[in-house]
Amino acid sequence: MSPRTFDRALRQMLRDAGCEFLRQGKGSHEVWRSPITGNVFPVQVGVASRHTANVILRQAGLPKAF
Repeated sequence: MSPRTFDRALRQMLRDAGCEFLRQGKGSHEVWRSPITGNVFPVQVGVASRHTANVILRQAGLPKAF
């Protein structure tokens, strides 16, 4: 049994905000870009921590959601 992850909800929130997947990063990371901030940021595959999920949202210029 896998631990609860915020993966699906996080990626859906990023897509809804207009963020785009750029490429597969090193290891288990993806590289995304936010149209809000212009930042390019990594998104871990299988985000299990709500704190990590909220940091990713902040990098994308979105409010905390988890």
